[in-house]
Amino acid sequence: MHRTASLLAALLSALPAVAAVTPVPPPAPPAGPVVLLTDHALDGAGAVLESARIKVADGRIRSLAGEATGGSVIDLRGYTVLPGWIDTHVHLDSHFDRTGRIATETEPAAEWAMGVAGAAWDSLMGGFTTVQAVGDYSERPLRDAIRDHGFPGPRVLTSLTWIEGNAQMTDEELRAVVRKRKADGADLIKIMSSMSQRVGAGPTFTEHQLTVLCEESHAQGLRAMVHAYRSQVAVAARAGCDQIEHLTYASDAEIKEAAAAGVFLSPQVGLVVQNYLANKERYLGVGNYTEAGMQTMKKDMPEDFRVCKLAAAIPGAKLVFSTDATAGAHGHNADEFLGRVEYCGQTPMQALVSANAVAADSLGMGDRLGRLKAGYEADIIALDGDPLADLTAVRRVVFVMRGGVVYKWAGTKTAGR
Repeated sequence: MHRTASLLAALLSALPAVAAVTPVPPPAPPAGPVVLLTDHALDGAGAVLESARIKVADGRIRSLAGEATGGSVIDLRGYTVLPGWIDTHVHLDSHFDRTGRIATETEPAAEWAMGVAGAAWDSLMGGFTTVQAVGDYSERPLRDAIRDHGFPGPRVLTSLTWIEGNAQMTDEELRAVVRKRKADGADLIKIMSSMSQRVGAGPTFTEHQLTVLCEESHAQGLRAMVHAYRSQVAVAARAGCDQIEHLTYASDAEIKEAAAAGVFLSPQVGLVVQNYLANKERYLGVGNYTEAGMQTMKKDMPEDFRVCKLAAAIPGAKLVFSTDATAGAHGHNADEFLGRVEYCGQTPMQALVSANAVAADSLGMGDRLGRLKAGYEADIIALDGDPLADLTAVRRVVFVMRGGVVYKWAGTKTAGR
């Protein structure tokens, strides 16, 4: 839905009155350096750091053995510290309205804006400092308000809406759609090359069309994410696309072909279907949310587990963290970690790295996000517990810093210096 202008106005109305006269910059990090004391940290790329002293200044990590001078110390000893997580597939536009039902286009713009912003805030509080929202134009004003006006939330990348499959579209029409998304401010292109699982998951684009779309995306400097089931998984890989979502119903050979092509693979096993079923009555009756569709997803969950387990077992396969989070799931994105271990066979460390270094690489931001490393963005979280020993610790996020700004700190071990 193209309500960008009214949604931006609604979002910005929540900012201080001065925003109407002078743009409000993002919140500034503390004037002096901050040192985070840790006794157990994960670097985001598979290593464990003991007794690191993470020095943060001007929104970036400056060293892992820092001393604070004229700044402050935050004592995170007793917790597990790691880079803020990245979810590469969410739908921030999806939220429940004031009646508790899935919101539709009839919801007033101001209420819609609050729902979208609330989904982003819940994601941040759940430890996700970067999310990639791939569903609606209303995610653009939220991205801009967070980035440019200090509105609280995670870093947001957005595809705006997706490109619907249409086998009749010419090459030039396909290229024009990609260029229009670029002109509208998209950070990536999302392509629906298969119908929804709830309505049969059949193909919607030919291999040639997907090739045109992904080539044009790259020509415009954008990545291409493809929603794909069945044989479309291998088709998208051959077409040169960058990330493939879901993978359900694909054969072993098709998944191996996609992995061999070096495409980022993102099956979902721990949150999306479980959330739909838990909130079924709040979805039914809207769009393709039917009882039959819900039963199809429930029945085919073992198939979701199969393709994820297969992909996880392929040497060198790039499994990236994504949840497809919709209304009811925002803030619970970390449940996907438990699914990745239980149903895919990943180790806890592999699952965590998929939301740090691997996810950052999938965004083309591996040189600034997803690692505890000097020069990287100070996106840092802390958990109450060690997820390598007890993975449920991912549900207990006590500290969230994004860009050097602390948005959540449930502890008490903070002292000026």
